[in-house]
Amino acid sequence: MIKPQALQPHDQVAIVSLSAGTLGESFAAHQLQLGTERLKAMKLEPRFMPNALRGQAYLKAHPEARAADLKAAFLDPSIKGIICAIGGDDTYRIIPYLLDDPAFTQAVADHPKLFTGFSDTTIDHLMFYQLSMTSFYGPNFLNDLAELDTRMLPYTAASFQHYFKNPATTAISSSPTWYDERTDFSESQLGVPRKSHKEQHGYLALRGQGRVTGTLLGGCLDSLHDLIYPVRYQDEPEVAKKYQLFPQDWTNKILFIETSEDKITPATYRTYLEHLDEHGVLAQVKAILVGKPQNETYFDAYQQVLLDITQPYKTPILYNLNFGHAYPRTVLPYGLQTTVDFDQRQVTVDEPYFADKL
Repeated sequence: MIKPQALQPHDQVAIVSLSAGTLGESFAAHQLQLGTERLKAMKLEPRFMPNALRGQAYLKAHPEARAADLKAAFLDPSIKGIICAIGGDDTYRIIPYLLDDPAFTQAVADHPKLFTGFSDTTIDHLMFYQLSMTSFYGPNFLNDLAELDTRMLPYTAASFQHYFKNPATTAISSSPTWYDERTDFSESQLGVPRKSHKEQHGYLALRGQGRVTGTLLGGCLDSLHDLIYPVRYQDEPEVAKKYQLFPQDWTNKILFIETSEDKITPATYRTYLEHLDEHGVLAQVKAILVGKPQNETYFDAYQQVLLDITQPYKTPILYNLNFGHAYPRTVLPYGLQTTVDFDQRQVTVDEPYFADKL
């Protein structure tokens, strides 16, 4: 994998809206201001790309504008990192404008940059994975930098601070606290903390013993599934097939999956995993890491489904990690070697996230 550089103080970071255009809506103005202030407090210089704030209707109708922002961020040497505004459900529509553009793919190869986001951003991560660039399944602007409380959630903030550091190895530990999703994101909620819970489980080893080592690959289960089976958009699997977005080789991989705010039923969860199995994913992977479901909805039921579907392969499974749609959020780097110790219930990324400084 090609690794980007870590961030440094005074770096410019681009904010891009590659899926939903929420960040440009007037109802999100207080979040826009808050996230901007938080980035500046970290001594970063936020750059909102030309189309990032054009709103939901415009960006829904113009995927080429979303793609243009990402290309511009890679072509601009002053921009050192790229932060996704939020997820959505149709970022797949930007892929043809990027992978059919040699200038973009060459820029990624020549000038890899930190890229962070989650949810529908899974599709963008898989594009970068195909281009051999390490990207990061981690915090985004609206959900994390613009957290309405008086500060970012501490565990998430520590995760984001890792973007400035480059240790030889990184242990990914369970957060001692988890939080409910908000039901109100209005300005009236500024300074209001989320409902919090003491973590009662930590990481759960559903199956497996000893250590398993592989490279990380995965994302939001809903998004991965949409690439192979049409749910929202009938043409998405066609686009995915043409541009080879869904990886074919899952050997020596540690699959990581988590579910979206849609909180799919256990029956749908089973169907999605069965479709992954039909594509050979579950038979190939060395282990599975599973993110905490948002609000711990279907916390027990999902475990049973996972054990049932993977029974033929006896796949080692570590459950209840802090990545994806539950709060708080860690960072998982695509394509990097990682060891899961099922006896100690520990996860360690065995190599640096970033390239050595030039």
